[in-house]
Amino acid sequence: MSSKSIPPAAGSGISREEQDRIERISGELRAGIEELGDVGPAVSIFGSARVATDSWEYRSACALGELLAEAGVSVITGGGPGVMEAGNRGAQAGDGRSIGLNIALPREQLANPYVDTDIAFRYFFTRKFMLIRYAMGFAIYPGGMGTIDELFELLTLVQTGKLQPCPLVLVGHDYWSGLYNWLVRESVSRGYIAAADLDLVEVVPDEEVAAAVLLDKLKK
Repeated sequence: MSSKSIPPAAGSGISREEQDRIERISGELRAGIEELGDVGPAVSIFGSARVATDSWEYRSACALGELLAEAGVSVITGGGPGVMEAGNRGAQAGDGRSIGLNIALPREQLANPYVDTDIAFRYFFTRKFMLIRYAMGFAIYPGGMGTIDELFELLTLVQTGKLQPCPLVLVGHDYWSGLYNWLVRESVSRGYIAAADLDLVEVVPDEEVAAAVLLDKLKK
């Protein structure tokens, strides 16, 4: 069945270009909701797309994905390489559901080969909505701008009550402790955030502790 664009209402001030953009956004949201509506318990794993397969981050995320899958928890990632690939790979190894929410970018735009459910997105915010909406917990590995953006958006959503409190672990003391301590030293001390806000996140050393924290809190 062919689809037709809905013409903008006369005098609405919405151009055809903007109308088409609205339809694309709506289509992405609809496709994601239809695909993930029955996902059940799931954890989203974030982290750098640039880590090598022999890095500790890759090995750890793969092991975490497997531990979660063996416990009956689906794994959701951004669908790309690096930490995302590792999480999906571990989920498959643990006979769990491996979900990749990919996005078209100049780099890292192809879905990794360990994804069972592959959904492609054009817009970051629709993809991010799905990564958050259908997860009950989050594991964040070392990463760059995108990973840090996802971390602070999650914290903001929980802090402001837009997202129910959920387990959120930062995996890797060496990478995350400096940021955590900076927030205590600068943001808490200046009154920009409350000390209790940092209780929303837990820095853990490895995948075993991460899995234990996530699974324990998911059971409650």
